[in-house]
Amino acid sequence: MSRVHSLATFAPRVPTSALDDARWTAVMARDAAFDGRFFYSVATTGIYCRPSCAARRPKRVHVRFHDSAREAEAAGFRPCKRCKPGAPSLIEQHAAKVREACRLIETADEAPKLNDLAASVGLSPYHFHRIFKAVLGITPKAYATAHRHQRVRDELGSSATVTQAIYDAGFNSNGRFYATSSEVLGMTPSQFRAGGTDAEIKFAVGASSLGLVLIAASDKGVCAISFGDDPDGLVRDLKKQFPRARLVGGDPAFEQLAAKVIDFVEDPRVDLDLPLDIRGTAFQHRVWDALRRIPAGTTASYAGVAKAIGAPKAVRAVARACASNRIAVAIPCHRVIGSDGSLTGYAGGIERKRALLAKEAKT
Repeated sequence: MSRVHSLATFAPRVPTSALDDARWTAVMARDAAFDGRFFYSVATTGIYCRPSCAARRPKRVHVRFHDSAREAEAAGFRPCKRCKPGAPSLIEQHAAKVREACRLIETADEAPKLNDLAASVGLSPYHFHRIFKAVLGITPKAYATAHRHQRVRDELGSSATVTQAIYDAGFNSNGRFYATSSEVLGMTPSQFRAGGTDAEIKFAVGASSLGLVLIAASDKGVCAISFGDDPDGLVRDLKKQFPRARLVGGDPAFEQLAAKVIDFVEDPRVDLDLPLDIRGTAFQHRVWDALRRIPAGTTASYAGVAKAIGAPKAVRAVARACASNRIAVAIPCHRVIGSDGSLTGYAGGIERKRALLAKEAKT
């Protein structure tokens, strides 16, 4: 079985009118992923619980749902003594410990050892490693590596030399960093330090039924697809990513590639097999890979994507990865919706997201 378990994990869009049914399903499954997102009360007992409560399941006819503990108590219900819905949930407690560990990683000169991190938050190494991966979707080591990569990006802009930037970021040898520098930075460290000097980014802005579309590509592949209403604004955003790169208008071959993207926007049935220049953390790559496996005409919830990549508790991290996607439609973050069927945020605007889904639903 592949890392992205199966496309069956990508549930079809849930209408808002079915919200209570979806919540009842979570209660029946005692799904802790929904703890804190809603609460349920039982008329026959006068108490309210978390979705994951281990108490005997009530009859559906006696159950009401509430958006918050305060709302449940205002309706006259008292908190369950078993699941203690008024206290931080186990997931919230784990998240707090992971946040504490992340701060330690971020402030350390060198990546802390697993045993030291676990001891600092009062957990065994095995248990700490398991909950860290469950909350963020990546291991402590992968998080430390991603943080060091970000520190390199920051240091390259201020250090006297590339080598100094690499060591200041916590790498013990520049060889270890250079082995992955192209993937991390999208170019050599020297080019990145110079703000993308000598890097050539071809781009074009075209019109579609959803407004203007900017398509940009490096020599490795498409690095940006974005929607907007102002061509100058789209180009400015591209310049912010590569402040000293040479941005050049597309040649005839590139114009054909841009036309292919616009054709896909207009008709999602056409093939969009493009070389992509994808830059991000290991976790972001896992999420974006999962998004590309969602078939056109279907949607997935953030929770569904989290489960598909083997990190069911990393729902918020999945949402952040979707928001960080720079390559619209080729990496179809527009196919990810809220568990209640809401469209939620989209860089190109909710109306464009709705229009893209409507086009795909007709295929």
